[in-house]
Amino acid sequence: MSDKIRNRFWARGADDVMTEIARQATNCKLKLLDPGVIEAVVHNNESICGTSNPVAFKKLREALMLGFVVREKAVNKMGAAETDAMITAIRERLQETFGGQLGGQGGAGR
Repeated sequence: MSDKIRNRFWARGADDVMTEIARQATNCKLKLLDPGVIEAVVHNNESICGTSNPVAFKKLREALMLGFVVREKAVNKMGAAETDAMITAIRERLQETFGGQLGGQGGAGR
């Protein structure tokens, strides 16, 4: 697979997963990029949500766990530097789309 096609494949997959994470975090009224929030989601702690939405929280947690897998595989295929640059670009797009709904100060929440 050419580098261009490979990078586009991983970018599309990561973008889809990160968009779903952002969407479900918004549904849970959760500032995902604030300190400690991702860890709480990983540990299945719904009490951090601003609203009770068990279905959205489950989807959020599953998408977040999938995001870790996608990132690891992208690092293995593209390298750490290219993967980090791709994720940064996606995060910036999501911050523009979702505004302050995701919380954080840009680099938080990796």
